Amino acid sequence: MAHQYTLTYKEEIEKLSEETDFEKLGDARYMFHDDVAARLEWAFYRPSGSHPDQVSDPDEMVSIMAFNHSRLAPMKRYTRLHPNVIKEERLRVKIRSRSRMLFRAMVDDDFTELIEVLTFAPVFLPQAIDQMINGRIWNETYANLQAATTFITMVASDFDENLQAGIKRRLQPIKNFTFEEAKAFLITLTANTHTLHPFILAHFHHAYEQWLKRQTLHPLQRIALQKEIDRIEIA
Repeated sequence: MAHQYTLTYKEEIEKLSEETDFEKLGDARYMFHDDVAARLEWAFYRPSGSHPDQVSDPDEMVSIMAFNHSRLAPMKRYTRLHPNVIKEERLRVKIRSRSRMLFRAMVDDDFTELIEVLTFAPVFLPQAIDQMINGRIWNETYANLQAATTFITMVASDFDENLQAGIKRRLQPIKNFTFEEAKAFLITLTANTHTLHPFILAHFHHAYEQWLKRQTLHPLQRIALQKEIDRIEIA
């Protein structure tokens, strides 16, 4: 069972907060305190968020508290987290809400850090899948195609229609590309057909076929572009 701690330093910390150098004094007094309860409370009260060393605390509950109050980037946060929290479900549940937010942000980014975290801690794959399917898109950062390929490989048998739709939503849209933009992106695709997952190639092949139908191009341009599009066709 997890340790239970009595909050005994609250009044002391509140009094210290009146000092202009509150955080510096608190770090010196509590960060490596012999009493785990002091370290736990300082991980909660530290005004600028927990310190990286607090996430690495040898006590599981202090590490959890610091993880939840940290402002570190996801990969740095997970790699500092107490190993037992990653290993044990009874402890992972204590970071579930914060972890969900982190995966939401990573899925809404280019997938690069997402793959780093999942490679380090595959146990969080279900949260990544959930956010890929249900998470909202907040920005216009699209998936790195190599990272997306790795993610598809990771999910294996969970790669159902819902997950496929979630990934498609995060791939670079080409609908409004100019001719030059479409040509440049197509060159990138054809140069990497041997490393990209067939699902990604099939998606872009279909997207380019639809894009080409809407264009008014010189016949020679159309022929040349169609030839390149056919190079990413999946039989």
